[in-house]
Amino acid sequence: MSGKKSDDLVSTPDDLEKNVAQPNSEVVAASASSDWGRRSMVTLALTVLTSSQGLLIAMSKANNIKYEYSYTSANCTVEFVKCVISFIALSQVWQREGVTDDNRLSSSWEELRVYPIPAAIYLVKNLLQYIIFLYVDPPSYQILKNLNVISTGVLYRLFLKKKLSSVQWSALVLLALGCTIAQMTNQSEKVLSAPVMGILFAVIMALLSGAAGVYTELIMKRRPSRNVNVQNIYLYVFGILFNTMTIFVYDYDAVVGKGFFHGYTAIVFIMILNHALSGIAVSLVMKYADNIVKVYSTSVAMILTTLVSIPLFGFRLTLPFVLGTSVVSVAVFLHYTTSSKK
Repeated sequence: MSGKKSDDLVSTPDDLEKNVAQPNSEVVAASASSDWGRRSMVTLALTVLTSSQGLLIAMSKANNIKYEYSYTSANCTVEFVKCVISFIALSQVWQREGVTDDNRLSSSWEELRVYPIPAAIYLVKNLLQYIIFLYVDPPSYQILKNLNVISTGVLYRLFLKKKLSSVQWSALVLLALGCTIAQMTNQSEKVLSAPVMGILFAVIMALLSGAAGVYTELIMKRRPSRNVNVQNIYLYVFGILFNTMTIFVYDYDAVVGKGFFHGYTAIVFIMILNHALSGIAVSLVMKYADNIVKVYSTSVAMILTTLVSIPLFGFRLTLPFVLGTSVVSVAVFLHYTTSSKK
């Protein structure tokens, strides 16, 4: 009897392994579920916010012709709003968790020195898109902009050393083609006769957009435990600095002469808030997902923008749009089906 009891009390190595492994597997499953939910939320937020960006920009034009406000001051205001929102979110983290090494704002130059690079790249990219319009029309610009899909995939592979399967590469190509087809109009053949400088600037902007996204993701994931709000504040402070310098060099008379907020309307302020929230959503996607998710999110947003344009601007569905949307849907399905098998 005593021998049986002693046998029951003695745990074999296998029993111990089972007892330890079970809680760990539950923790891993819970963590995976939490990560998936967080990724889904930030991706959905980015899609919704991006889909309304173009609409708000179009609505911010005076009589749908020109901007009455300075876009350099608006861009600087966006960076400031992003910084304020990030600081408020960080303050809430301090209240919940206290100040730790991972969420304190104080840092060393060793950590800070990487942030001016993506801030400068984003600034050049944003200014370059205005220069492109001097050479190409909006339909051609929208088509050329899809080069960003491929450039992001290539830079994602080169700098982050992450491999994409052949199916995922095919899905990226389909995504670029689908977006291009969806944006085709009767005047889209103009893109083939666009000036060389316009095409060159479009290629440069696509590379800059991909590089900025990939570099930002590299920074965000360089120290996974670092609070994302702290990383955002570092990035946005340099963004404010660079944008302020741009105002003085590029747009001094318009901003200082007429006033920083000259021409701002309720729509402009809503547009600025939308851009700020979109920027924060992008950083969250970089932190908790990746650039490829961002590419798909913004591409789906293009479809949503067009659908919303139907009641707002009288847009009519065309055969290319329906076909292009179908191709984009297939691309999204292929990518996420392949990702779920990993």
